[in-house]
Amino acid sequence: MKRSSRLSLALHALVHLHKQPDQAITSTTLATCLMTNPVVVRRVLGELREAGIVASTKGHDGGWRLLRPATDISLRTIYSAMGESLLIRTESDPGDRQCGIVRAVDTVMGEFIADAEALLAARLERVSLDDIARQAVPHPLPSHSGDHHHG
Repeated sequence: MKRSSRLSLALHALVHLHKQPDQAITSTTLATCLMTNPVVVRRVLGELREAGIVASTKGHDGGWRLLRPATDISLRTIYSAMGESLLIRTESDPGDRQCGIVRAVDTVMGEFIADAEALLAARLERVSLDDIARQAVPHPLPSHSGDHHHG
């Protein structure tokens, strides 16, 4: 099963926005850093805009900006805004629900997943975007000449 990279992409983009607080950053510039398409960046950041984490503006000085300080944005907030799960679900096919064994397995596994999700949520709440940004060595965004100095 392929893991989604949307959360990692969102975190990467948000750290760039945090490190460039005085300028809006375009989807194209972020896409170059993230090695993806600007449309992908707009979709991911669009979800974060809906959650009040970022804002976007159009025009000559347009682009994306953080709406709050990175210290006030927990990874749980970002994770929730993305609507993803880092945990793999183990539920059986709905057609199997008549089987008592399937129901018992699903109940037990559902309890394990619920416990794991609670632990994950608590841990994500303790880490802020700023915590990640402080660990990242500053890398300049790509210049308009096409040079790319990013790690």
